[in-house]
Amino acid sequence: METRSSKQNESNQPDSDSSVAAPDETAKLTTMQIVMSVFAAAFGVQNSKNRKRDFSQGNPIVFIIAGLMFTIAFVLTIISVVYLVL
Repeated sequence: METRSSKQNESNQPDSDSSVAAPDETAKLTTMQIVMSVFAAAFGVQNSKNRKRDFSQGNPIVFIIAGLMFTIAFVLTIISVVYLVL
């Protein structure tokens, strides 16, 4: 049993060459990367590495939709806070 589990652990470990390889230029952005990019862009703190990644790997429509959703949520939050205070 131990040899079988140790072989499984060895097979699950990535090769050292694959961890050093550069990321694929055509790789899709994750949802979290898109959300963080939209937040960073909205507040004006996007770094150039992420901006280049977004322009090379991202779909503009996805960023436009995410930006509109963020803007609507932000405006509704501000309106709600004003109504709550008044």
